[in-house]
Amino acid sequence: MYYDQKISSVFEELKTSEEGLSSGEAEKRLEEYGKNELKEKEEISVFRLFISQFKSILIFILIIASIVSALLGETIDAIVILFTVFLAGVLGFVQEYRAEKAIELLKSLTSPEAVVIRNGTEKKIPSTELVPGDIILLQTGDRIPADARISKEFNLKVDESSLTGESVPVQKITGSLPADTPGADRKNMVYAGTAVAYGRGRAVVTATGMKTSFGELAGLLGTIERSRTPLQESLDKFGRLIGGATLVIVAFVAVLGVFSGFPPLDMFLWGVALAVAAIPEALPAVVTVGLGLGVRRMVKRHALVRKLPSVETLGATDVICSDKTGTLTQNKMTVEKIYVNGQTLKVTGNGYNPEGKFQKGDSEVPEDNTHLRILLLGAALCNDSNIHEEEDGWKITGDPTEAALVVAAAKAGFEKSELDRKYPRLGEIPFSSESKRMTTFNKLEDNPGNFFDSELVTFSKGAPEVILASCTKTFLNGEMKALTPEHEQEISEQVKELADQALRVMAISFRPLEENFSPEKVSFGEIPVEKIEEDMVFSGLIGMRDPPREEVKAAIKTCEDAGIKTVMITGDHKVTAAAIARELRILKENDLTLTGSELDSLEESEFEDKVERVSVYARVYPAHKLRVVEALKKKGHVVAMTGDGVNDAPALKASDMGIAMGITGTDVSKEASSMILTDDNFASIVSAVEEGRNIFKNIKNFITYGLTAHIGEVLIVLIAILGWQILPLLAVQILWINLITDGLPPMALSVEPPDRGLMKQKPRNVEEGLITRREIAAGLGLGGLIASQALIVLVWALDSGFPISKLQTMIFTLVVFSEMFNAFNWRSDRYSVFSLGLFTNKPLVYAVLTTVILQLMVVYVPFLQFAFGTVPLSLSEWGIILALASTTLISMEIVKYLNARRAH
Repeated sequence: MYYDQKISSVFEELKTSEEGLSSGEAEKRLEEYGKNELKEKEEISVFRLFISQFKSILIFILIIASIVSALLGETIDAIVILFTVFLAGVLGFVQEYRAEKAIELLKSLTSPEAVVIRNGTEKKIPSTELVPGDIILLQTGDRIPADARISKEFNLKVDESSLTGESVPVQKITGSLPADTPGADRKNMVYAGTAVAYGRGRAVVTATGMKTSFGELAGLLGTIERSRTPLQESLDKFGRLIGGATLVIVAFVAVLGVFSGFPPLDMFLWGVALAVAAIPEALPAVVTVGLGLGVRRMVKRHALVRKLPSVETLGATDVICSDKTGTLTQNKMTVEKIYVNGQTLKVTGNGYNPEGKFQKGDSEVPEDNTHLRILLLGAALCNDSNIHEEEDGWKITGDPTEAALVVAAAKAGFEKSELDRKYPRLGEIPFSSESKRMTTFNKLEDNPGNFFDSELVTFSKGAPEVILASCTKTFLNGEMKALTPEHEQEISEQVKELADQALRVMAISFRPLEENFSPEKVSFGEIPVEKIEEDMVFSGLIGMRDPPREEVKAAIKTCEDAGIKTVMITGDHKVTAAAIARELRILKENDLTLTGSELDSLEESEFEDKVERVSVYARVYPAHKLRVVEALKKKGHVVAMTGDGVNDAPALKASDMGIAMGITGTDVSKEASSMILTDDNFASIVSAVEEGRNIFKNIKNFITYGLTAHIGEVLIVLIAILGWQILPLLAVQILWINLITDGLPPMALSVEPPDRGLMKQKPRNVEEGLITRREIAAGLGLGGLIASQALIVLVWALDSGFPISKLQTMIFTLVVFSEMFNAFNWRSDRYSVFSLGLFTNKPLVYAVLTTVILQLMVVYVPFLQFAFGTVPLSLSEWGIILALASTTLISMEIVKYLNARRAH
């Protein structure tokens, strides 16, 4: 694996040297290993994407129905059915038009050129021509072109956030590491697609193309198939139910009618009429439009949905696997604690905004506190970062850890650029992985506070154990005192205490230099570095971390109330991850924490037994994240995965709901996702979950609303044919009822806001589908009521001697108006429409009014009377229709009232 070998062994195994490969050897290896590039993924054609919108069983049934209608001469019926099918397909296609480009975007992260040593000389070549054994040169700003083992480095830091998701650059080393070192800790390796943040170095290429870390990601992305969403499965299940029921009804009516003496052809036509009544022609279009309207609402709540059917998946989600950095946390290193003059101070303020206070308990520490100012002066001067204000807030340049120190100094009134001007740096000893410290020499002409007895002062910052080992004095109570073992013990205990709080701890020291000191002597080696960095004065400790977002804790509590488990998956260290998870209440008392290495040691069966008890995964790599998602899905969970890095892409694609970050997210993670958070805020996921639940609730409600209409129509036609040998509704009237009752009102129902307590309910069971016993009971009950209303009109009309056209017009109008009352029932399946406010859903009010006007036109406009076989109705007839139709609303209000009383 190269990271556990000495560099000489790596050179030997790869048959190369510091002089690099010869041109001839490089050509041979290029033929053997192939070009250093990612393989193209087969593109999905626009035609195939469009055709995929029509794979639903329900769509298939509707197409057959349209063909049968056309063969029977019902051309208008056939056209209307096909139009609704086509509309549903177009709407779905428009949403999903963008073909997946994950691997193509991965390719854009690789470097176009690389500087290598060939034949002993430096040369620049296309990165596609790199081969294992090549020696590559790296410097600040370079995109690393291949996986490689570092052979030399000078303060080399690499930004690996595109691979690991962690924002702090990794300090690289040249030495070998233990064989069991986790992937995230292999600091002697560099990886394709990452970038050099600081310093320079050289490395020997160990893997190219699809064998690199990015290549493995591309391979994972290429093999993962998106699972069908719960809604797609539910619609197919509903389609099978409708298809089966329709065939049974048609066969039953045809056979019964033939045995009763009716002509077989008439029975077939009546059977087709019943089939038209049973099939919800507009459902695919209404569901698609409903989802589309939901998508528009979600955009306002900072969630951009890329694939329509995945909208309601959020409503069924019961596990959210979240990345830590930038999602649960602010992705801004912030100083929170300072240990100075034997006291621990709290630092207030958020992110990189240089506003905050220093507190000891409840009392504020003044900015002119000498000990605090000396500590922060050293932290700011021994520093290469800076902060600046832009329109959208404060930004940093340089290393985030150093920038946090600059921000803390600014809170005490020290502005970095002003400090650099007043106290110029004369020289420095840069940070290195071996020394673990940085030292600067500064000229302090106006000697702040007349504290230093020399104009030349050296400041050091670095790892506490290194800084402490170089100190012989400590700055306490306004004077420099000898550093006693007791002092050292106290400082070491403070370091441990801060580290236990998941803080990254840095120590600061200083020493006044002799007036005749010359930094050049250090640079030229006349004065050993060790001599400068000894006999230092310990100034204090600074503890910093990437703090949680303020609103996340409340969001996680809401998820918990909603029956959703939050799992943290991060590349950060176990202690840091666990501390943040405890603070956010992700990690509870009996929950488990696993590292990537521990996960690797578990057999699949062992892991599946534990997976539901694990709340934190630390130091993980892409394959680990994918394994977690797949294990949870095997357990029957509906999994949402959030992430922003390239490393998250496979798990995002494999999860039921991949949620990418819109601001910090890479293009790769966005293309692999189903949804993008435009504000990178975990709290927005809660809003999206609520919206997803509400969308499914609304879809379910308007499907149940439509089910009552179709059951009512079927029962009316079936009973009238069998009992009176009368067709109570013409086929065109049935189609019109389906068109206007399944059109505008359901679309209006789809914008109904969430019910009270929606986020107190447990996630729905995806196995139950759209139609459960409750919906069937409601459909049969209300459908039976509508059929009873129609039969009352039928008996009354026959007794009154009305012509068949009058009877059909009254039943036709009664069904439409009854369904308009019914539409108000299904604003909520739990709450009374009067408690919601009868007119609060204005789109529904407009939809009902529009439907009523259209029905009046059908009844009274002459050419429409001819087309639909209607005749005008009298006021007394209207009175009967409205009185009967209103019982649809009244009866449901009584049921809701009784259910509410039973629940309490």
